[in-house]
Amino acid sequence: MPTLVSQSVPLSLYVHLPWCIKKCPYCDFNSHTSPGELPETTYVNALIRDLDFDLDQTDQRPISSIFFGGGTPSLFSAEAITRILDAVRARFTLTQDCEITLEANPGATDQARFEGYRAAGVNRLSIGIQSLDNDMLTRLGRIHDADAARLAVTAARNAGFENFNLDMMFALPEQTLAMAEADLRALIDLQPTHISYYQLTLEPGTPFYHRPPAVPDGDIAGDMQAQAALLLEPSGYQQYEVSAWAQSGKRCAHNLNYWQFGDYLGIGAGAHGKLTRAETGDISRLHKQPMPRRYQLDAGSDAGIINQRKLNEDDRRFEFLMNALRLNDGFTLQDYEQRCGLSSQPLIELTTKFPDLIEHRAENQTGSIRCTALGRAHLDTLLTELLPEAA
Repeated sequence: MPTLVSQSVPLSLYVHLPWCIKKCPYCDFNSHTSPGELPETTYVNALIRDLDFDLDQTDQRPISSIFFGGGTPSLFSAEAITRILDAVRARFTLTQDCEITLEANPGATDQARFEGYRAAGVNRLSIGIQSLDNDMLTRLGRIHDADAARLAVTAARNAGFENFNLDMMFALPEQTLAMAEADLRALIDLQPTHISYYQLTLEPGTPFYHRPPAVPDGDIAGDMQAQAALLLEPSGYQQYEVSAWAQSGKRCAHNLNYWQFGDYLGIGAGAHGKLTRAETGDISRLHKQPMPRRYQLDAGSDAGIINQRKLNEDDRRFEFLMNALRLNDGFTLQDYEQRCGLSSQPLIELTTKFPDLIEHRAENQTGSIRCTALGRAHLDTLLTELLPEAA
């Protein structure tokens, strides 16, 4: 088995801020309706204890990206974000090009708050637009309208943010192909550096799952996704993952680390983490207490972790492929061996079964594997075929 050295595996940090003004009917993230005034001081204290608790497991690796997710992180004050980042800097070295992203929603921020985040060290925003069609926004239960979305983008630019993502969904309730085209064209007009364009899914446990709206069928949704390439590529966006498009040099470093099976600390209510132990080669996943009140009591102790498990060989292989094959460029065999601690030879042999869906390139010493466009379109089926014992 190849030696797995965690010093070579990039390390990121995810910070979960779980409150929203209103929970959307399609959302299955660990988010909670805001109680009014947020318990910022108490919650940030808990985050810092959580960070200290995880510190021993990182092998002193620098942090290459930080992501504030939620919930709606832009509900938190710039002072709270500053305090969190100051605590991170006091405990870790950040890489020179460390990407620090904060999620924001229109209707839950303003230019002054953006300026405060920028001063704290946030250098990238991810703004949850979801649609620029007011009727669609109403159907999705969003609290903002299209004008508020455009104002949020203007505020971000005026605050000095040159790098920001906009989220948009397609296959929305009663959305037609023409409506999806108009929506995406309107988003492109805003000229973000990065676009996340993904299909609405009816997730178990959500109101949409229990009372499903009339959404386009799979064929129409597929046409919407194909249409996106015809609009985005000529507009200067390159697809690098199934749902991610970026201008040159603006790929999301944090999400790439997830997709490439990197390591990450997860602090906050319901946060997940993945860590590799250099001395043993063990890879573990951790899940923190999801209820905010309980998390604020238990963070920084074993009680704050509700689940921790070591990944066996099947887990590693499946999780790596499930994520890395979403990338247009695929992955190098060297990274597979180093991050999974497994030989790549059996994987090369597996790929020969599906030459139309997956290809092995050996043009350099390490070689690489990637899905074809057809393979990415049928990734779930492909993974089941490749790894039936782990699917």
